[in-house]
Amino acid sequence: MGLSVVAVLALAVGGAIWMIDATPRDPQPVDRAEKPHDARVELVHLGDSYASGAGTSPLVEDSPFTCQRSQQNFGELLAQRRNLRVTDVACAGATTEDLTRSQYDGVRPQLDAVTPDASYVTLMIGGNDSAVYATMVGECTRLATDDPTGSPCRTEFGAEPVRTIAEKTEADVARGLSEIRAKAPNAQVVVAGYPWLMPARTSCRPAVGIADGDVTFVHGVQTALNRAISSAAQRTGATFVDMAARSVGHEACSPKGMRWVEPQIGADSPIVMHPNVLGQRAIADAVESVLR
Repeated sequence: MGLSVVAVLALAVGGAIWMIDATPRDPQPVDRAEKPHDARVELVHLGDSYASGAGTSPLVEDSPFTCQRSQQNFGELLAQRRNLRVTDVACAGATTEDLTRSQYDGVRPQLDAVTPDASYVTLMIGGNDSAVYATMVGECTRLATDDPTGSPCRTEFGAEPVRTIAEKTEADVARGLSEIRAKAPNAQVVVAGYPWLMPARTSCRPAVGIADGDVTFVHGVQTALNRAISSAAQRTGATFVDMAARSVGHEACSPKGMRWVEPQIGADSPIVMHPNVLGQRAIADAVESVLR
């Protein structure tokens, strides 16, 4: 999910590794010596780079640099708005497997942060499974270099991404949501879908370097992914928030001040094709609207 395949993979494997602090943390620093017990409701925030807020700043203090965990991500924003304790372990590059395995040395599985005390669990996950976003953003951009007006990505990958999402990603997301439910049976689990990267039929090269004929292909893969996440949520009793419908007119092709996703060219962030601060606020708004 980034400028290119190299940039996407850099989020997952590059940079220094820091120890993760999976203890509940206040949205704003407090002197814990003066406040030994915090009885506030707890929110646990999980997921990938869209959930961690990669590309927005400032980063959460003492968090792993490779996770690109921002104080402006939608879980952090919700905690600030609702005065909740937050345990934020979202991490750039995460797949559903990283809910139950260590993503990096010293970074514990994300589900380790989920306890029966949690009242809310928020997340966005699935885009990195089977390299879906790496294909749509990285490979489709690379292939467009030699065929900008054609549909080289559709020609290269055909129905495979959609088939993989239907046959594997949906089951993996459902499994992850079920595991969250098992660890926090009384929590409301809210999983957000992904906002549109581009309009349904209109390209905007060079801002987004996907070939003209591949716009509908990318849109179709995103549709399949969001549909799979929605279905997984329904199967497991989680709440699904449809960010695709809300993001129409706010794609990476939209002007600055309107877009929720930063483009590849002319971005205001070093991490492109990810939600900016406006995008994270929009996700927070949508999730907050369904919190009980």
